Amino acid sequence: MAVVVCPGGSYFWHDMQTEGHEVARWLQSNGISAFVLRYRTAYVPAFVLRYRYVLRGNRYPDAQDDLRQTLAYLRGHAEELGIDTARIGVMGFSAGGHLAMSAAELLPAAERPQFVAAIYPVVTMNGQYVHKRSRRALMGESRVRNQRLRDSLSLERHVPKDCPPVFLVNCKDDPVVDYHNSVLLDSALNAQGIAHQYLQYATGGHGFGASTTKGTAESREWMNAFLQWIKEL
Repeated sequence: MAVVVCPGGSYFWHDMQTEGHEVARWLQSNGISAFVLRYRTAYVPAFVLRYRYVLRGNRYPDAQDDLRQTLAYLRGHAEELGIDTARIGVMGFSAGGHLAMSAAELLPAAERPQFVAAIYPVVTMNGQYVHKRSRRALMGESRVRNQRLRDSLSLERHVPKDCPPVFLVNCKDDPVVDYHNSVLLDSALNAQGIAHQYLQYATGGHGFGASTTKGTAESREWMNAFLQWIKEL
């Protein structure tokens, strides 16, 4: 089995340690091949200077294209990497969770991962629960008011009937990404009858990744739950 790990960082940067390398080491310690994706983000200069009002910079669909190419690369090199092309999933955190679910929803069926784990994900680009920083980074300042684009990237609106299984986790006390993002996705998955598991913890906040110290004892249980879910899957 193989998992592409997509760290969070509001589509502006990467939390490469807690939501990248630590996640990969944990997966590998449990017999799962892990590949940490440094996908294109807007980066700090765009956050500070907002130059994408004039220049394109990095924006949608750059990160999605990077993940798409990564999945194709793993399938094309599966034999030398020793991985099973029928068991390649994507795990994403925060904005990386949005990226992971994008692959399950927006890619052609033959190119989608076999499963997705979305951990405290950004989901919607509309309404009161939107994470505005991720929306600005993903869409770019010149397009951030484009309602059609907002709708197309609001993942609760586009769950396909053949969506792969989803493992979904968040915490009600998340101070960064409103927990209703995951509620919206859970409802959309239920509406389409998609096999999934949604774990909503009371405590844990945001950004704990696969850390053994961040978050709370309650929220860190997601790792054991994921391993059990993937075995049953």
